[in-house]
Amino acid sequence: MKDFFKMVFATMVGILLFGIIMGLIGMMCLVGIVASGSSVKSVDKNSVMVLNLSGSLDERSSENVFNQVMGFSSGSSQISLEDALNAIRKAKDNEDIKGIYIEAGLFSYDSYASLKAIRRALEDFRKSGKWIIAYGDTYTQGAYYLASVADKLYINPEGQVDWHGLAAEPMFFKDLMAKFGVKMQLAKVGTYKSAPEMFTEDHMSDANREQVSAYINGIWENILKDVSASRKISIDSLNAYADNLITFSDTKTLIAKKMVDGVLYTDEVKDVVKKQLNIKEDDNINQLTLFDMTTVKDSKGDEGEEIAVYYAYGDIVDGSGQSLMSQGHLIDAQVVCRDLDKLANDDNVKAVVLRVNSGGGSAYASEQIWRSMELLKKKKPVVVSMGGMAASGGYYISCGSQWIVSEPVTLTGSIGIFGMFPDVSGLLKDKLGVKFDEVKTNKNSAIGTMSRPFTEEEKSYLNTYIERGYKLFRQRVADGRKLPVEEVEKVAQGRVWLGQDAIKHKLVDQIGSLDDAVAKAAQLAKLDKYHTEAYPSMPGFFEQLMEGSSNARGTYLDETMQAALGELYGPVMLLRDINNQSAIQARLPIVMNIR
Repeated sequence: MKDFFKMVFATMVGILLFGIIMGLIGMMCLVGIVASGSSVKSVDKNSVMVLNLSGSLDERSSENVFNQVMGFSSGSSQISLEDALNAIRKAKDNEDIKGIYIEAGLFSYDSYASLKAIRRALEDFRKSGKWIIAYGDTYTQGAYYLASVADKLYINPEGQVDWHGLAAEPMFFKDLMAKFGVKMQLAKVGTYKSAPEMFTEDHMSDANREQVSAYINGIWENILKDVSASRKISIDSLNAYADNLITFSDTKTLIAKKMVDGVLYTDEVKDVVKKQLNIKEDDNINQLTLFDMTTVKDSKGDEGEEIAVYYAYGDIVDGSGQSLMSQGHLIDAQVVCRDLDKLANDDNVKAVVLRVNSGGGSAYASEQIWRSMELLKKKKPVVVSMGGMAASGGYYISCGSQWIVSEPVTLTGSIGIFGMFPDVSGLLKDKLGVKFDEVKTNKNSAIGTMSRPFTEEEKSYLNTYIERGYKLFRQRVADGRKLPVEEVEKVAQGRVWLGQDAIKHKLVDQIGSLDDAVAKAAQLAKLDKYHTEAYPSMPGFFEQLMEGSSNARGTYLDETMQAALGELYGPVMLLRDINNQSAIQARLPIVMNIR
């Protein structure tokens, strides 16, 4: 028996030692990953930056290290707009990088405003005298829009260019909900405030059709103008190609119509790049990926005073637990207000640029961020840079800044609010047979009960509440933009505007890029030399490991659900989380559904 216990004890000690040794080895590996990821990348002479257009485009990178280590991944890659713009600028300024190779793939994006920003950076790169070569087996419409800026654009001999124009196809769930005995009760202000229509109507209202037609046609006109200038194809011809679905034409037709410059197989593209670099066929090409470029030293360095660029993107919520969608980045008012206060009191920060990409969310949370912006601008200049969207709540938090810079195809405005309250009494009483009784102390004590819809009196109180919120929003805009309330009302009512139209109505000050917004902030702060720092700081490696271990599996499952539901994901999550929302919402529709 003693020998038995000795063997058991020895086995346990062995397992323990093995676990400790493997843990130490794993920790050393993690430290190695951190060290390699944070080290400065050297650039070999005669190098090429590779811009791989595959996966999804987001405002900033949110890759979770713990998910990578544990293998929790949906299989999709992500391109950060912030990283892409910085990489292209670094490549332009680095004398050892001679050109950019664009490799097109399956590419998804949240807005054409983000694509416009990358395309502008690529155009600036070409103006520096460097070259761009693009290749793809197939091109999505967005990928082609970017790749069309290249000096030479090639395609696989059996490839395809998706070129069909734009369409918006909103979804409506009113009749589906009715099958389950559920109705959505609505209180809103704004003729054009279309977000609730998904649940309260079975088709687009005339006002919504008017505004959607205006902004998708405006976006398409920008695309046509840019591609026409780069490819030397008339706008009329490009429209004809879309009408006749050149998407399904063979590559000979694509060449004849000047949509591409030639056909090549993947291995043949390398020879084209080598010729551009003036190197031999058997020489290797010095390549830098987008990730490599994040670690390449910035030629601008940290010279001059600091301008903070604060990224605010995603749904605007009252707290991280209150979200219209459980997955994705959030603008948590509690966190943002705290961060803006720190920037206001940081003497090293001489000006702040708020980078906004949001369709809105909680009106209350938007008001809190507006207040923090007011306090911030009392201490230093504040400029807003609008990304894909800065509408509804996204415009609310922007309107008080000293200067607003918008992309021409940014979706902005949407000055209006609403409240949605589900009536599930039909489901509970008629479908499930649930019975209710009631005892109350006051006439309206049972407001919000699941047993019945709102009474007319209750609706009147709700409408007064929503109207008061709308008037406050409108007044914030009037004060921030220095406009009479009557003039704001003409462009309010929930109407969505493109940036290029918003400037005509004095809702924005300048059409331009994030760099233009930074330059304006420097001018307001009277800075000759300056550099930028991005906020909030991205979580470090070990911080991600500590935080990610508790929610990595949940995030993975949520990403799987998003992949399975596709465009239905947003509405489903809205219905799931509707009781956790702020009562008043200032936001665009959950799914813009522009194809």
